[in-house]
Amino acid sequence: MAGGNNESGKKRMEETGLGLTCTKDGNFGEWYSEVVKSSGLISYYDISGCYILHPGAMHIWETMKKFFDPEIKKMKVKECYFPLFLSLAVLQKEKDHVEDFKPETALVTKSGSSDLEVPIAIRPTSETIISDYLSDHIRGHRNLPYKRNQWCNVVRWEFKNPTPFIRSREFLWQEGHTAFATREEADTEVLEILELYRRLYEEYLAVPVVKGRKSENEKFAGALYTTSIEAFIPTTGRGVQGATSHCLGQNFAKMFDITFEDEKGEKAMVWQNSWAYSTRTIGVMVMVHGDDKGLVLPPKVADVQITDACLDTVASLCDAGIRAEEDLRENYSPGWKYSHWEMKGVPLRIEIGPKDLANNQVRAVRRDNGSKVDIPMADLVNRVKAMLDDIQQSMFDVAKQKRDACIQVIRTWDEFTEALGKKKLILAPWCDEKEVELEVKAKTKATGAAKTLCSPLDQPEMPEGTLCFASGKPAKKWTYWGRSY
Repeated sequence: MAGGNNESGKKRMEETGLGLTCTKDGNFGEWYSEVVKSSGLISYYDISGCYILHPGAMHIWETMKKFFDPEIKKMKVKECYFPLFLSLAVLQKEKDHVEDFKPETALVTKSGSSDLEVPIAIRPTSETIISDYLSDHIRGHRNLPYKRNQWCNVVRWEFKNPTPFIRSREFLWQEGHTAFATREEADTEVLEILELYRRLYEEYLAVPVVKGRKSENEKFAGALYTTSIEAFIPTTGRGVQGATSHCLGQNFAKMFDITFEDEKGEKAMVWQNSWAYSTRTIGVMVMVHGDDKGLVLPPKVADVQITDACLDTVASLCDAGIRAEEDLRENYSPGWKYSHWEMKGVPLRIEIGPKDLANNQVRAVRRDNGSKVDIPMADLVNRVKAMLDDIQQSMFDVAKQKRDACIQVIRTWDEFTEALGKKKLILAPWCDEKEVELEVKAKTKATGAAKTLCSPLDQPEMPEGTLCFASGKPAKKWTYWGRSY
């Protein structure tokens, strides 16, 4: 691809053995693959679509869990674990659900050299197995609400091009499953969880997102409706579904006969929700913040927040709760070490030269923008803490500015196709009809099919008489459109 070669990266690689061969703007796909591997987040495995997650990636995952898990426990959600293996009889009870997941459901058909009498499905998601359990264990209104969450892995045998974190065949996630006596309770929880997902992305990963509702075409199979967190990658002009919170309504309750006796002694069906985020979060963060030197980590999720070549400095920072690591390797030059930690995305680097020692100071170098500042040793801890906070906020602000610069409001089909060609995040008035969305997909397929990403919950004002950009019918809502991962 033209412009895909990273000349400065190649020079750095020649000098240090480190560096990227592709640029983010020139060949995004290759750049991304290089970053996640060279930064030490993952290693590739000999089964396509499966990856080894290293400590840096797992620290990010664990940090998010440390935020999210206490928050849902405040909501009285309790932890559980359901089996990895699903019977086909249970999986096939919900027709729409099984049809949507059938192409990517992996089956166990053998034990050793013997064929199983009945194949067993490997968990692509857990709505069916949990609904089957609830049908036997919910009897009365005192059993409600039922609120459970599990941290686990799932397998979806993707046939599209596997992409680490973004689209893999096995991944880690949390999945929450709840049941209520009323729709009002279910609706309330859907939005509470969605807000936690927003906070996860914006406060920890420094990635701006939109809270919205999916179209009927794009909602979760078997759900009443789906809400989502949508991120956007300006470099590629593609949206990414970051997390979802579904109201399943009573669809699964009907299929699995999940009923209870209400306070009046009458039989009623439960209202169910399910919600999840996965290790896709890490991939979104890499795509948004990474640059031609490698990974760029927000301080809140960085395994190592600061590197230094002085043990005393590192010790004082660690004592203050800062995740600092010394680099005392003598067989590498300072330049090599700088490139090494830049590739890994460490937010802050401390340099101490002869002049710094004479002046009783250190030099701090930021990974996000390369700026340098001299800090008196007497005020090192306070200044470093302030810098890490500033880096976190600055990364979010810069990402939001870049995302917002890509948003284009359009009102006609010609404006839509022009904006799509410019890799924009398109906000358009829409009639909210399934057939119209399918028609838009078909008409844009040749250049990369466009679809609805979400209709923002915070809707802009819709002037009276506004028409749908695609059908010319009266518009019902503003909706984000674009290409997506």
